[in-house]
Amino acid sequence: MLREAEIKLAGGKTTGEVCRELGISEQSYDRWRKEYGGMQVSQPKKLKDLERENTRLKKPAVIERILDHLRHTVEPVDPAHPSRVPPKGGRLV
Repeated sequence: MLREAEIKLAGGKTTGEVCRELGISEQSYDRWRKEYGGMQVSQPKKLKDLERENTRLKKPAVIERILDHLRHTVEPVDPAHPSRVPPKGGRLV
């Protein structure tokens, strides 16, 4: 879509006219041009694929780190008395 917009702009149309024809806002066009302008046609797709993969790989690692931290820092709760916490290595009497 960005390439199509560039062609129409080079043909003498205004940004507003091109955006109306493509059914997008000028803000979206400006954001896309800023983010993807100057890239080859296949590069934006590769970039999005890498961003998705990066997000996928980060999620389990972050969750696991948080759980490890909680396992080592939070005192266990006595299910019979949730408001009372047993001493380390001991039981409530």
